[in-house]
Amino acid sequence: MVAEFVHPDDVLAAAKAARDAGYKRIEAYSPFPLHGMSEAMGFRDQRVPWIVFLGGLTGAVCGFALQYYIAVWDYPLNVGGRPLISLPQMVPVTFESTILFAAMGAFIGMLAMNFLPQPYHPIFNTPNFERASQDRFFLAIEAHDPKFDHDDTRKFLEGLSPEAVNYVEG
Repeated sequence: MVAEFVHPDDVLAAAKAARDAGYKRIEAYSPFPLHGMSEAMGFRDQRVPWIVFLGGLTGAVCGFALQYYIAVWDYPLNVGGRPLISLPQMVPVTFESTILFAAMGAFIGMLAMNFLPQPYHPIFNTPNFERASQDRFFLAIEAHDPKFDHDDTRKFLEGLSPEAVNYVEG
């Protein structure tokens, strides 16, 4: 069930009302980011920061292990009696590999958590949905929501004064 709004404040208030009414599986579509929408929808997903942290940690370990393997096992060079392992010279490569792996983790984690690429979604069949990238705001309540009832959800969304309420077949 999808409600169409003209003003960003209306969809923000509708998302908060839907969350307060007990709906859990809601999604908002907007032509630009709306400040406060994550809080209004109750979105508190912390998986991507952990993926970035683990990617950075993996990068640091891999970068240091690669240098250690090369300096000690594969190609040891004793220059002027200095030790084979010198931590100051390993800092730049370890730092750069940390950044590289963290960035790759952020990119791949974001794609995975957003289920992208997704060339087709049933929401695209909503009338006027092409305007979601121009000047309209949409609030969708999924049929998989535990509280979803076709008639009650329609009445609830119509009570929020949208431009239109449509049911989208999945």
